Amino acid sequence: MTNENSRLRSMAVLVAVCLASASMPLAFTGPTVALPSIGMALGGSPVSISWATNAYLLAFGSLLLAAGTLADRYGRKLVFAIGTGGFAILSLMLALVPDMTSFNLIRASEGVTAAAAMSAGMAVLAQEFDGPGRMRAFSFVGASFGIGLSVAPIASGYLFEAFGWRSIFAVVVGFDLLAFIIGMFSIVETKDPDATAVDWPGCFSFTLALAALTAAILDGPDRGWSHPIVLILFGLSVALLAMFIVIERRVARPMLDLSLFRYRQFVGVQILAAAPAYGFVVLLILLPIRLVGIDGMTASEAGRTMLAMSAPLLILPLLAGSLTRWLSPAILCGLGLVVASAGVFWLGQVPIGAGIAATAPTLLVIGVGISFPWGLMDGLAVSVVPKERAGMAAGIFGTVRVAGEGIALALVTALLNGLAQSQVSDLIPQPGNSSAITLRLATGDLDGASALAPQVPLPILLTGYTHAFSALTVCLATVTLATAAVVFMSLRQPTIDRGSAPQV
Repeated sequence: MTNENSRLRSMAVLVAVCLASASMPLAFTGPTVALPSIGMALGGSPVSISWATNAYLLAFGSLLLAAGTLADRYGRKLVFAIGTGGFAILSLMLALVPDMTSFNLIRASEGVTAAAAMSAGMAVLAQEFDGPGRMRAFSFVGASFGIGLSVAPIASGYLFEAFGWRSIFAVVVGFDLLAFIIGMFSIVETKDPDATAVDWPGCFSFTLALAALTAAILDGPDRGWSHPIVLILFGLSVALLAMFIVIERRVARPMLDLSLFRYRQFVGVQILAAAPAYGFVVLLILLPIRLVGIDGMTASEAGRTMLAMSAPLLILPLLAGSLTRWLSPAILCGLGLVVASAGVFWLGQVPIGAGIAATAPTLLVIGVGISFPWGLMDGLAVSVVPKERAGMAAGIFGTVRVAGEGIALALVTALLNGLAQSQVSDLIPQPGNSSAITLRLATGDLDGASALAPQVPLPILLTGYTHAFSALTVCLATVTLATAAVVFMSLRQPTIDRGSAPQV
């Protein structure tokens, strides 16, 4: 093969991985503008509607490390093909489901195939490119995520209005089919000859611990936090997490090397990985539900509004990399999170029904702020550990980011429910009914909430929701601001040379 043909093949590999990478945020944020309609069409309860996103994130985040091991052992091309092909098929199946249970089970299966596609795709790029070319390739993958996040709300909004909610998965199917076809013709199969068997005990204990914790958080507002089932789920999650730690300390080739957490900067990067969850990612899910279900926007209007928050990720992450010539990653990440925190607080001051003109500027501030840590954290993930452990560090980083987003979404949904319940419980003659009402408010079902409390005027319910959402944004802004301080303190030392031992 000539050098020109080799270069073209490498570019095709990069295109395949970028298409797969763009499809993941499309599948993550795309359905949010239609979730209220999906729940009504499929007969979903408020809790089951919450699982529509959490099931995807839970499976995705908890299986990234295991999928990476499978790719090394059985072939990166094979696992990438299974991931992208499976993702396309499952996305098509979502358009045909008859009920909410089937929808959520397929969403969880999508998370499994997303983990396979991402882990194998990153490994393929690491084998295909070297030196500066590898860094550029990973930068393109990061930009692809930004494209997916930017395209998802507005494309889904227009498809939903033109063809119904089942059509919104067409873009995901198209991206993944292209990724599968291009990947099959361009990727050269590679394996790790030293790869060992998957750490299945660690994988199962970690996944079940996350599932139990997420279920407890989502079920708490409905059943009550002192309900035996909720307490059992919390206890089970703690026990399974302890089991996971014991397993990882004893196996010869652990799925997660706990000794990496001895490095202060590595811990700082993991905190940075979770930071966008509270000041950005949860809003990608909750805000479209509010804009459509509570504010009364059309799906396309909600998509255009959300574009203000995601569009900066198309450009500014690349600018963040250039700015590291003059400013340290600690300063850029810390300041970016401070700006995002200010935007989240400002969002809480926007009244219900204020429209695009009032909402979009607040979202633009959030998007600008979060773009700087977003553009740096993937590179930091592998630069703060010794060179030979960079692969595992990247896997741990991805797991913390995606699994952290799932837990954050469950926590924030539960917090919004609790805040709304505290606002409306005094207005309802039957206090026991307030939980069902606020669950519907939190999932954008304003008509359903009003039907459960016909004696409460609609403006009163909206006022209660407004106060609850404002209090929620104060909490999110505070968490993001505190994270900014911790990240700055953890990363303030210069990034180490990848071939040397880190400073502890």
